[in-house]
Amino acid sequence: MIQEITVLPCEKSDYVRPKRLSYRQDGILKTWDMVEVHDSVAILLFHAEHDSLIVVRQFRPPVYLKNGEGYTYELCAGIVDKDKPLRKIAHEEVLEECGYDVPLERIERVTSFYTAVGFAGSVQTLYYAVVDDSMKVSDGGGIDVEAIEVVEIPRCEAKHFAMDETKAKTPGLMFGFSWFLEKFEVLKKH
Repeated sequence: MIQEITVLPCEKSDYVRPKRLSYRQDGILKTWDMVEVHDSVAILLFHAEHDSLIVVRQFRPPVYLKNGEGYTYELCAGIVDKDKPLRKIAHEEVLEECGYDVPLERIERVTSFYTAVGFAGSVQTLYYAVVDDSMKVSDGGGIDVEAIEVVEIPRCEAKHFAMDETKAKTPGLMFGFSWFLEKFEVLKKH
């Protein structure tokens, strides 16, 4: 339960650094305010035995300011704040958030893309992994004070879920679901 919400000025942060960029474009001097943030990894998980996609649900304060609820559905993800290969960071996030110990060689890189291009421009690298019950080693839920709920979306409901505007979700989740459903149809035909 979320209680005692207060919005305060951000004096210093380990995660965002406000910046103002000044530049000349077509002879016109312009400025743009932005924040420098960490890049991230996201992992789309398909549970083969359950025929479902695994996502996480968690409270996001900026979304709360927009919709008064603040809970979002997202792919398992994490910031790149360690000097490790991205695949290894993806592996750690799956273990921490969803409780699956996926062998590194079974975590497949899909692509990378820019997010929040109007104010941050960070790069997110999307990975994909197939999991099964033999890989489940914990309930997940995150580490320290993270409060992450693991949610399974049946594959047959994935498209409807992605388009359901009553559920706050990230563009990464919507892209990941679309990529997966297209890939699944192609694999099914072969």
